[in-house]
Amino acid sequence: MSNTTEQLLLRKANITDLPVIWTIIQDAIEQRRQEGSSQWQDGYPNELSITNDINNGYGYVLTENETILSYSAIIFDKEPAYEDIEGEWLTNGDYGVVHRVAVSKLAKGKGIATKLFKNIEGLCLEKNIHSIKVDTNFDNVPMLKILEKLEYTYCGEVYFRGAARKAFEKKLA
Repeated sequence: MSNTTEQLLLRKANITDLPVIWTIIQDAIEQRRQEGSSQWQDGYPNELSITNDINNGYGYVLTENETILSYSAIIFDKEPAYEDIEGEWLTNGDYGVVHRVAVSKLAKGKGIATKLFKNIEGLCLEKNIHSIKVDTNFDNVPMLKILEKLEYTYCGEVYFRGAARKAFEKKLA
């Protein structure tokens, strides 16, 4: 695997990608468990949520030479849970939402999640969207480090399925 983003392609996921995506998600669920995280330990996300992402046009994969390296849901619509933040967003206009980020264990340690976010930023700019909002569990250290590295701003807390999550936003130039 190369470290150049030129060979990486962010594309919409197809339903035929589901078996590979589901394997990546299951590996991520197990990694969260091994790290002692409560995130993704309650049956979510499941195959149906990923199928719904794909059917709704939200599912995206980052590939290198046709090999799927990571999955995420990228939503260009309002996220209802983000309407009620304990804190304050940086912007009030249109934004992209990133959910369900998972990287293949074959690509761990290669900066793929960072490259995924860079590609998502590019996709947002192509759509003339100048803000990305994302949330994560308080104990998801790898994601928190990525968001810090990419200069996302902590904006407060949002609630999903009854649990508080750290909410971040990045304004894109």
